[in-house]
Amino acid sequence: MSWAKDRRCDRGVRAVEGPVQALDSLTVLPDGALTSPAARRNAEAILRVLRAHLPRRGSVLEIASGSGEHAAAFAAAMPDLDWTPSDPSDQARESIAAWSRQLALSNLKPPLAIDAGDLATWPTDTFDALYCANMTHISPWSATEGLMHLAGRVLRRPGALLALYGPYREAGIPLAESNAAFDDSLKARNAEWGLRDREAVEALARSHGLAATLRVQMPANNLILLFRTV
Repeated sequence: MSWAKDRRCDRGVRAVEGPVQALDSLTVLPDGALTSPAARRNAEAILRVLRAHLPRRGSVLEIASGSGEHAAAFAAAMPDLDWTPSDPSDQARESIAAWSRQLALSNLKPPLAIDAGDLATWPTDTFDALYCANMTHISPWSATEGLMHLAGRVLRRPGALLALYGPYREAGIPLAESNAAFDDSLKARNAEWGLRDREAVEALARSHGLAATLRVQMPANNLILLFRTV
């Protein structure tokens, strides 16, 4: 991914230590930005889908931004969209700020300290779209409940987009062996974690005024699920 490769320097990186919620290995670049192999691998594929469905202009809120690599990549690729990242982790927000300093993007906004499960941290602004990657399975179900409640609150315009990325269980579709092993490892780490049933996520979305509109198969047995406000 050229946006990252062009700006990474040759000085050493170190493994990250801290509370950033991630299962992929993270390293710290010399300027304090966190970098993730998985984020680098999947950003281009996700970007192709988002470009096709996000408005050309407007505002996007990202929940659980983690290292901030997606936020940086997508803001760079879609300069007419104001991209607001967020994460409850101080270390994640420091990384997001470091990516922002690297790229000097006027449309990449300062990160917010949003916890999907804590209403007190939610913004009062409204947005044209909301994006969330790899959160629903690495958090209690209450976080997904909070995410849908938050989406129903901040996506006020009819037809506003909610985009979720990650692995899901699906009725009638055998779970890929790699996803089954991943699900087992998640539950071994935390009994409240695990792959969510797509149908349960869609039902929860409906209860907050969001209709499932598209399922996109992604590499490595992941999905993008798109919802629109009704």
